[in-house]
Amino acid sequence: MDALDRVVKPKMKRAKRFLEKREPKLSENIKNAMLIKGGNANSMVTQVLKDVYALKKPYGVLYKKKNITRPFEDQMSLEFFSKNSDCSVFMFGSHNKKRPNNLAIGRMYDHHVLDMIELGIEKFVSLKDIKNSKCPEGTKPMLIFAGDDFDVTEDYRRLKSLLIDFFRGSAVPDICLAGLEYVLHFTALNGKIYFRSCKLLLKKSGCRTPRIELEEMGPSLDLVLRRKHLASDALYKLSMKMPKALKPKKKKNVSHDTFGTTYGRIHMQKQHLSKLQTRKMKGLKKRPAERITGDQEKKIKEN
Repeated sequence: MDALDRVVKPKMKRAKRFLEKREPKLSENIKNAMLIKGGNANSMVTQVLKDVYALKKPYGVLYKKKNITRPFEDQMSLEFFSKNSDCSVFMFGSHNKKRPNNLAIGRMYDHHVLDMIELGIEKFVSLKDIKNSKCPEGTKPMLIFAGDDFDVTEDYRRLKSLLIDFFRGSAVPDICLAGLEYVLHFTALNGKIYFRSCKLLLKKSGCRTPRIELEEMGPSLDLVLRRKHLASDALYKLSMKMPKALKPKKKKNVSHDTFGTTYGRIHMQKQHLSKLQTRKMKGLKKRPAERITGDQEKKIKEN
């Protein structure tokens, strides 16, 4: 049994609070990312990890020491780091003759590797090489995916889901226009993935809605797809399962159309128009002959 798997009852309140933060929750916490440098990582891969860590702050952990491990052959070390740092997504950088400038990005389910995709770096422009103003730490990015491959090909679909999990940040109920500060743009074209990071500039437009301009702030990456380790359909479906407490309760007699319009059905008792109380007017009063015929009809029905 691993040392991290043992159930130890906390003796101090600080340790109890620490364990409560890591307990399963209905609404999960922000996914922390760990960025790990391989045993033979070069300067380019190291700088890529530093730039991605700058985008992920404060929801990231950067391991500065080299770790001699191979994620596709042995995943024990990644699972150990995941338990130790409470991270559910990771990025591993390495470099060798067979696969130069290599990045492996993946995510965990119950501290076990769920999905992992390997990307090769063909071109890289660092965050410090572009002399523009940067966004403050902890800013939530906007994610844009361009290219048919992200919707058609299964590998690219999983990669899109993985990138959303990695960069999405915290879930917010409302959006402020001034808080939209930078964009992460992913383009799939001709077997390559182009990653660009741009700052959003709001300019005067003469009306209420501002004019938007994009200014590249870095990092900039040209990537190519390499190896992949994808979860089975059953395991992937299990990881996406929603708790019963979070499922929206079905409302009776309420329906929606394709345009989002809400329709409600009202059930009412049968109304007898003859017994409906109307405004008393002389012209609406029954004549004596009508009263007699009405009384006779009632007697016939009773008999």
